[in-house]
Parts: sequence; C-alpha cells; structure tokens
Amino acid sequence: MDYVSALLPPVVMAAFFIGLVRTIVKSQGGSNKAKEDAAVDAALARAESTQQ
Repeated sequence: MDYVSALLPPVVMAAFFIGLVRTIVKSQGGSNKAKEDAAVDAALARAESTQQ
C-alpha cells in the first residue's frame, strides 16, 4: 500500500494539469476569441490615443 500513497499525489496533479490545459485550449477560439480580440483592440486604441 505504500506504493499507492507514493503515486497518488503525482497522479492527482497530472489529472489536474490535464484538465487545466483542456480548459485553456477549449476557451481559445469561437465566440470567446472575438471578445478577447475586441478587448485587445480597445486597449491598443486607448494606448495609442494617450501617446499622441
């Protein structure tokens, strides 16, 4: 049973990491991409207007 307790934390962390990567990949593109692009464009426009 020692090997189970030794392997459990890395397996749990690996599962969490895989879930995190999947969430990040799924949130890229689609309707979220348009919102993110609009936010970046607005921020860049504000930055350019303050420099001039």
